[in-house]
Amino acid sequence: MIASYDGIMRQKYYEGTAEIINLSTEIGRLLGIVDVTHARRPKTRLRRANRIKTIHASLQIEGNTLTMDQVTDIFDNIHVAGPVAEVMEVRNAIAVYENISEYHPFDEKSYLKAHEVLMAGLMPGAGRYRTRDVGVFKGEKVAHLAPPSWNVQHLMQQLFAYLAESPDNLLIKSCVFHCEMEFIHPFTDGNGRMGRLWQTVILMQENPVFEYLPIESGIRDSQQEYYAALAMADKEGLATHFLEYMLKLVRNGLETFVVAQRIVLTDTERLVYFKEHTGLQSFSRKDYMKVFRNISSATATRDLTKGVAQGVILREGESRLTVYRFV
Repeated sequence: MIASYDGIMRQKYYEGTAEIINLSTEIGRLLGIVDVTHARRPKTRLRRANRIKTIHASLQIEGNTLTMDQVTDIFDNIHVAGPVAEVMEVRNAIAVYENISEYHPFDEKSYLKAHEVLMAGLMPGAGRYRTRDVGVFKGEKVAHLAPPSWNVQHLMQQLFAYLAESPDNLLIKSCVFHCEMEFIHPFTDGNGRMGRLWQTVILMQENPVFEYLPIESGIRDSQQEYYAALAMADKEGLATHFLEYMLKLVRNGLETFVVAQRIVLTDTERLVYFKEHTGLQSFSRKDYMKVFRNISSATATRDLTKGVAQGVILREGESRLTVYRFV
């Protein structure tokens, strides 16, 4: 992984792959649709539903047995008869996620404060890094031996330095942080839920809509793949496979969100979006349809013809040689 046992951080975090590039591009396209339709902050009812899904899924991954209805009741301050520790887990998660915008992704103290709230009353030393060595077990076998406790603070400081200083975009940074944090395993307990939480905190810097996307539900529904991706990263010493896995989940979450919002761009909005997100000086109808894959060639032609009629774009050439330029 990035962090080695001797405290020296490797310069290479992951291998750039075509899939990482393609997924990042697709996520950018979906975020553009969210922005151009002013859907960064969804309707209140959808925000509430997604928040509850996020909390339920993240805790279910950790073995919490409370149902979605019970989590909803706790969210609404209704008494729930259930294991005390599990009810407390939900209340703590609500306290964190309801104030998630107050946490700063590049601030280590903010990160530790989030852990303190998330694990309050559930473990001693909440909000502080572990002081003993730990391993992650699969059955009776050690699946991952975490770095020694004396090196944890140094490794986490390096990881936060990566967040603040790396030229990588925030999508990549969020995945790398999640993966490397799980490798370092900085806390005695709560590492999984902190990895998922902090990825969301980082992604919110890219676009506020990520506050309301239940990406944790995607992780819960593909847990075997999630842990396999982490294991692969551990084995290879690179987060490449985990990046591909997580970016796919982010892409899928955004696609679901767009559908749930019933976001349909008008012809004018499509032209504006295309101009702002491609930067092409000249383009063909084929280029236009590469961005808007769900429209027909007839719809693309109507968009472009209307743009010409309104003086938004200029048309040059005929038939297959036709190209368009923004005025």
